[in-house]
Amino acid sequence: MTSVVIADHGSGSTATGAPPPRVRRVGSTFDGFLGLGLVAGAAALAPVVALAVIAAGGDGGLWRHLFTSVVPRATWETSILVLGVAVFVMVVGTGTAWLVAVHDFPGRRLLEVLLLLPLAFPIYVLAYSWLDLLHPVGAFQTELRALLGIARPADLRLPDLRTLPGAVLIFGLGLYPYVYVAVRTVFLAQTAALVEAARMLGASRKRIFFRVALPLARPAIAAGTALAIMETLNDVGAAEFLSVNTLTAAVYSTWVNRGDLSGAAQIALAMLVFVSTLFLFERLGRGARGYAVVGRAVRPMNPIRVEGLAGFGLFALGALPAVLGFVVPALHLLRQAQERLAFAGFADEILVETLNTVSVAVAATLVALVVGLPMVSGRRLNPGSRLHTALLRISTIGYAVPGTVLAIGLLAVYGGVDAVIRAARGALGGAPSGLFLSASFAGLVIALTLRFFRLSASKIETGLERISPSLDQSARTLGRSPFAVMWEIHLPLMTPTLAGAALLLFVDCMKELPATLLLRPMGFETLSTHLYGEAARGTYENGALAACLIVAFGLLPIILMTRIGRRATIPAAEGAPS
Repeated sequence: MTSVVIADHGSGSTATGAPPPRVRRVGSTFDGFLGLGLVAGAAALAPVVALAVIAAGGDGGLWRHLFTSVVPRATWETSILVLGVAVFVMVVGTGTAWLVAVHDFPGRRLLEVLLLLPLAFPIYVLAYSWLDLLHPVGAFQTELRALLGIARPADLRLPDLRTLPGAVLIFGLGLYPYVYVAVRTVFLAQTAALVEAARMLGASRKRIFFRVALPLARPAIAAGTALAIMETLNDVGAAEFLSVNTLTAAVYSTWVNRGDLSGAAQIALAMLVFVSTLFLFERLGRGARGYAVVGRAVRPMNPIRVEGLAGFGLFALGALPAVLGFVVPALHLLRQAQERLAFAGFADEILVETLNTVSVAVAATLVALVVGLPMVSGRRLNPGSRLHTALLRISTIGYAVPGTVLAIGLLAVYGGVDAVIRAARGALGGAPSGLFLSASFAGLVIALTLRFFRLSASKIETGLERISPSLDQSARTLGRSPFAVMWEIHLPLMTPTLAGAALLLFVDCMKELPATLLLRPMGFETLSTHLYGEAARGTYENGALAACLIVAFGLLPIILMTRIGRRATIPAAEGAPS
């Protein structure tokens, strides 16, 4: 609600250091920010409601079949995969963060960057690369047989990646940076006083890690692990490549392979329950606590210098996940792409698919920012409005919903909207029309916007927190409307934040596979769907160039992150930890 404000300059105020004028609400009207929030919240809730309606309309016998045959197995394999990935990313992410934060050894700065690089690999691309590399007639096994003097592929068979342990390894190698980035920031910002106090009390390095550093990093570990789990649940390409029957893969195969929308919706509802349970455990793991450092300044820990062979050993140990998660698969893809280009040249469809990918990602990014800025600004300009806050939170639920589940719900919503439009045109005497949202560019853009809107909102909220509320109050006192405050104050001051958010949104939209597979127009191929198709046909070499382009785009936010700087700080708090 927009309130008319009147400034009350009480007596005794001074020109310097005076509190901001008190603002009295003398009336209220419905504002555009609230209207936009209602539309965004309804759009975010619509696919979830549609899922429930579709599932309820399914056959009762199908319910029994799915929940006695399909769902238990898929839930079991999903649980094992999620648990394995969670343990992997926590151990590797926290271990590498501690290694680079508190030790100084040759190549440390390089290692800090290397450990970020697996973020450039979508999991389905990483699985695609490793499966091709370790194929019985692939490059690695061929060279190994030649080295050992073995002629037949059947005489030397390495363990197959198409297993649950193999899937845990691939997912873990691609997702551990989520924990590494979050935990490294905490370790770098810990004050030297905490560690020095522990040392004065006789604590060993091991005890300092487990009793001081690790408890402080627990919220960051939980947050990073939750992100890794959400990415695991969202994936459909790598799960199919690695022959793991996850809930996401079951939803996709039930709809695409069997044409059973109600069955897919029923599995999707079961998956939503699964995701909600994981979020509950994440909250418990975080302990609903944050940690702040009391004091006026923060002095980070001085790293321990490790020289000679021991230092190179630390570098090699820390670089291992980055080598397996980025260097080796990237070099393999480059080699395959080079051979493909030398053999067949640059295919015209790759250029078309790149343009399709960029156009969809740019459109979704712009929509997410154009909607996100007014919604977040509206909430800030109405701090007492629970409705603004609730609508903003509701509109971001798409990030917690796997892309396949979101797409199944949107299929029903788009079908309903198209039916209403056709009926309206017929009633007005118009000619019969085709599809407006179903299998359309606009429908795909809406899906990607809903999927990643939380990223836009969170980045904008972070940027707004750096702008003093007194600027808003002064502008409102001078008669500026809420829209004018957003346009004249928030937007100019947040240009760098919006640019960074746009880059992250663009890359995430470009890499999204499940929603794109289900909602793209007929004949509309992107780099991700091209790669998926080649992998499904077993023609790995034909998808190498598309995979290289996806990874190249994925490197953009990594470059941004490395330019931000390595030193992290925690501002001094006025009170004790909450």
